[in-house]
Amino acid sequence: MDRAEQIKSHVNQMKEDGKYHEQIKISEDATGYSYEVLFKPYISSALSEIWVEDPYIRHTHQLYNFLRFCEMLLKSCGKVTKINLLTSQDEGDNTQQSSALSELRDSLGGHGVTLDVQYSSTIHDREIRFDNGWIIKIGRGLDYFKKPKGRFSIGYCDYDLRYCQETSVDIFHTKHTKTL
Repeated sequence: MDRAEQIKSHVNQMKEDGKYHEQIKISEDATGYSYEVLFKPYISSALSEIWVEDPYIRHTHQLYNFLRFCEMLLKSCGKVTKINLLTSQDEGDNTQQSSALSELRDSLGGHGVTLDVQYSSTIHDREIRFDNGWIIKIGRGLDYFKKPKGRFSIGYCDYDLRYCQETSVDIFHTKHTKTL
């Protein structure tokens, strides 16, 4: 227990000194990197608003990824009141995207959470920001999982068991970032 307190104190001191940066490298076919594993350490009881910038929340599997991310937020922090999504519109038929996001907006509303969706045709980078100061940049955004081999394959439902695509995750705290 003393060691855990020392590590916590060290991380807090690094944040104060402006030296906190963590990078997680997810290798090809790795498992054990669910949204809970990646994001939960940065979710505090003070978290109430989240900004997700990901240009690829368009197709069915990407929409399900965003849904699972929202579910993780609700389970991990009971005080989330607003989720902001900036994405791009499906260039073909955006009916499914609009319908799915509208349904998710209604469902989140039933849990006291507002979903604000904005679209950008120029967005490219992927970033998740928490109002408690944490910024998480994932090279592939929320879509770093491989397609399961079948609907009854291990990893279909549990993302901790789902194979991943190679990507990097960078974690910063806004207290130590410069805005130009």
